[in-house]
Amino acid sequence: MRILVIDDDDQMRTLLRQVMELAGYEVIEAENGREGMQKHLRQPADLVITDLIMPEQEGLETITSLKKEYPAIKIIAISGGGRIGPEAYLPAARELGADRVFTKPFDDVRDLVEAVRELLGYG
Repeated sequence: MRILVIDDDDQMRTLLRQVMELAGYEVIEAENGREGMQKHLRQPADLVITDLIMPEQEGLETITSLKKEYPAIKIIAISGGGRIGPEAYLPAARELGADRVFTKPFDDVRDLVEAVRELLGYG
């Protein structure tokens, strides 16, 4: 199973890659939504974990594009919320098709792994 991690924060991408690889998944990384869409076209992912606030193409636009082109794809939206807090963005992400939403920083990264397993049908 392949996971695409889209986040403009290098440390967050590294953390997510390490955690998901330890859980047994193949991971592809992208720095923004536009790069994420290009990588998904070349190597389709089973699940996408995307930040919401990023340069180039932000997460809400990315979720909309992914769901339009790949209706069955599973999406987890993550957000620290920038200046106004994640509460402003996460409900919109859910409305646009995100299957789960998480606030950064994570209380426990194992909750994220558990959500991935549930969405991909393990556990």
